[in-house]
Amino acid sequence: MSDAAPAPVSQDFIRELIAADLAQGRNDGWVITRFPPEPNGYLHIGHAKSICLNFGLALEHAPKSRCHLRFDDTNPTKEEVEYVDSIMEDVRWLGFDWGEHLYYASDTFEKLYGFAEQLIGKGLAYVDDQTPDQIRASRGTLTAPGTDSPCRNRSAGENLDLFRRMRAGEFKEGERVLRAKIDMASPNMNLRDPVIYRILHAHHHRTGDAWCIYPMYDYAHPLSDALEGITHSLCTLEFEHHRPLYEWLIAHIDGLPGRPYQREFARLNLSYTVMSKRKLLRLVKEGFVAGWDDPRMPTISGIRRRGYTPAAVRAFCKTIGLTKYNSLTELNLLEHCVREDLNKTARRAYAVLRPIKVVLENYPEGQVEEVELVNNPENPDEGTRRVPLGRELFIDADDFMETPVQGFHRLVPGGEVRLKYAFCIICREVIKDAGGRIVELRCTYDDATRHGAKPEGRPKPKGTIHWVSAVHATDVEVRLYDKLFTVEQPDEAAGEEGDFTQFLNLHSVETLTAKAEPALGTAAAGAHYQFERVGYFFVDPRDSQPGRPVFNRTVALKDGFTKGKA
Repeated sequence: MSDAAPAPVSQDFIRELIAADLAQGRNDGWVITRFPPEPNGYLHIGHAKSICLNFGLALEHAPKSRCHLRFDDTNPTKEEVEYVDSIMEDVRWLGFDWGEHLYYASDTFEKLYGFAEQLIGKGLAYVDDQTPDQIRASRGTLTAPGTDSPCRNRSAGENLDLFRRMRAGEFKEGERVLRAKIDMASPNMNLRDPVIYRILHAHHHRTGDAWCIYPMYDYAHPLSDALEGITHSLCTLEFEHHRPLYEWLIAHIDGLPGRPYQREFARLNLSYTVMSKRKLLRLVKEGFVAGWDDPRMPTISGIRRRGYTPAAVRAFCKTIGLTKYNSLTELNLLEHCVREDLNKTARRAYAVLRPIKVVLENYPEGQVEEVELVNNPENPDEGTRRVPLGRELFIDADDFMETPVQGFHRLVPGGEVRLKYAFCIICREVIKDAGGRIVELRCTYDDATRHGAKPEGRPKPKGTIHWVSAVHATDVEVRLYDKLFTVEQPDEAAGEEGDFTQFLNLHSVETLTAKAEPALGTAAAGAHYQFERVGYFFVDPRDSQPGRPVFNRTVALKDGFTKGKA
């Protein structure tokens, strides 16, 4: 069923509802959920919440439980096999497996069609000749009822003949639709004779050209649930007003093997991003990002390539829990969960992102020693490694300040810092080029300070910095990723008429050539590292080549937005 072992979970309103069902003996004690994506785009972190909920519930209630993966593939104009494959990969990556319970709405097109004929025979559906604009105009408003279609009172026989001719391909797209006959005065707009079938002369990725009429999502979804024996259909809050239609269809169609019910929970809204598939598609199509799996994207493929872990995403979804009201979740919380996981598993390494050369004038020329470094202080079983140290080093330019500001405790002219796991050094001279740019620091080292020793009578250095041997360093490509947007809620900031892309962070990625300890030159694709004092990095599985790793910054070591600078 899953690689993700069930963990103790706190009760929420969904789990309380299921517990009450089980106490009453409903569904013979079974809990059958489903994750029903439309294959019209890549999944994002918001979908991960639903995946973890639905598959998680199945794990919690085993053995009388399961979770289905169902593709609601009812719109061939927007669906692609690429999306189907990516969705299955994403669900598996999160640690879940549907086993033999993989379904497609398209597999039941014949049954769904038969149910529509049944509604027509009962006088509960009719073929409407109005144009889409006319149907839209006749639906009324939130304060005014709709008006009946001129076609609403056609006989069942005439409607059945027209519907079958629709299926046979006699009509053009938009020329006719099938509508449920419910209540044009209902305060719920979804019950004002909703369209349940439309004509689409489009090739379907699974059924080919067998069909030219396709069911609407709101029609296919509840009936697919019923056909699969789903017990609990869990949706996000935007489907709350669709629930009466869900229940109407379940109640008025005979021969359904199951009687599911729908309940809603708040979707995930994450700061500094957008979750709309339409908007994410625009970012891809218009080249604002480098694809669906761009590490700046909130897609599951994007965060996977950035280096987020399945365990961290599952922990995040558990932490935010379920509510009945919409709210904004801080991106920092997701990043915190990623840090918590990687801190336990990522191997430590030394890498200098913005190198500045240091020459230890009193260190013997030609001498090289090896310094023992801890691979992961959180996991002693990871052991240690040895890295070379010599007369010439690289330190990060951010660790030196010629005119220090208050609170700066790293290297300054005449000042002392400790090289981590090595010894203390003192800056004696600053070398600049003709343009005034610092190119080299001349320093001395104190052999008496090795291994953390503190010579008597000398103050303890306030700063400790990382380093790499200049002679032995390897060049590696490093990509520093930041938030994709400069404001917390791009949609809200843009408003209904505005363009959310105006808030894109133009500095959301920066590519550097870093100096790294030798072992990083052969880092394997898919490996996680913590560059000490810098952040967590992931070897890009797409762009890395043997001997030429590309490191994506997964997350910085601390919370915070750099406000335009990666």
